[in-house]
Amino acid sequence: MTKLLEKALEAVRRLPPDSQNEIALAMLALSGNEGEADEVDPAHLPAVLEGLAQAKRREFATDAEIEAAFRRFER
Repeated sequence: MTKLLEKALEAVRRLPPDSQNEIALAMLALSGNEGEADEVDPAHLPAVLEGLAQAKRREFATDAEIEAAFRRFER
């Protein structure tokens, strides 16, 4: 396991159980071990499709951006 994944998992451990489950489902979907698919709100579909396109182009968030996102959950 990479250090970045270990850091992310430690941050997720501090979240409430419902948030942990949402992240776990996303991780399973990304790893190809999908559980049940969630419906995408039509209003969010363009953002979801753009995110998938970015992932396909390997345009990922930096470590600093990820840390900032997790810090927002601590508030």
